[in-house]
Amino acid sequence: MVYGGESSSAGSRDGLLPGDVILAVDGSELSSYGSDSVSKVVDVVKSNPNHSVLLRVQRGKEGFDITITPDKSFDGTGRIGLQLAPNVRFSKVKPKNVTDTFSFVGREFFGLSYNVLDSLKKTFLNFSQTASQVAGPVAIIAVGAEVAKSNADGLYQFAALLNLNLAVINLLPLPALDGGTLALILLEAVRGGRKLPVEVEQGIMSSGILLVIFLGLFLIVKDTLNLDFIREML
Repeated sequence: MVYGGESSSAGSRDGLLPGDVILAVDGSELSSYGSDSVSKVVDVVKSNPNHSVLLRVQRGKEGFDITITPDKSFDGTGRIGLQLAPNVRFSKVKPKNVTDTFSFVGREFFGLSYNVLDSLKKTFLNFSQTASQVAGPVAIIAVGAEVAKSNADGLYQFAALLNLNLAVINLLPLPALDGGTLALILLEAVRGGRKLPVEVEQGIMSSGILLVIFLGLFLIVKDTLNLDFIREML
């Protein structure tokens, strides 16, 4: 479902409106629910910059075809500038007691944790296809602003996902992260308690810090150039 976006975006320009339900993309039917449908649409859009994409859309009780032409992003992928979400209905269930509260929190926590770990696994296993989806601070703020426009529940869930992502990434065995420190401690244990030479350990940490700084700056520049108002100025 089209959730919202900028009025000057490629999707809005070509006729998509908030509330439209995308039923098929380039003749391929989408499932009626689930995030896989959103990923499928996003993948087709990203792989077709400046090329026409045929969408089968339902608006109210009316179904029709719309041809959209994704704009070309700074990184060479296509984008339509609209926020998409699974076509599902949400219902609020209030916990009856403290036990229900902890039960709901536990299910939500493990569900979000599974999604984060699954996304991270897909990123590493298909890095050539998912590298363009890696976002930095600018893109995260932009997405957060869009989520905040919808409802508070979505914002809370977005904040939880962000924190879980940071926690998982921080545990990766990379220099300058806590996971890197744990990896060095494990290596020391394997070596029978003998530490690495100070120069070697400092070199590993310094290279990790430089890598994190370089990657952060690269993502900030990439995401900034992909902002709609920046694209209009260029």
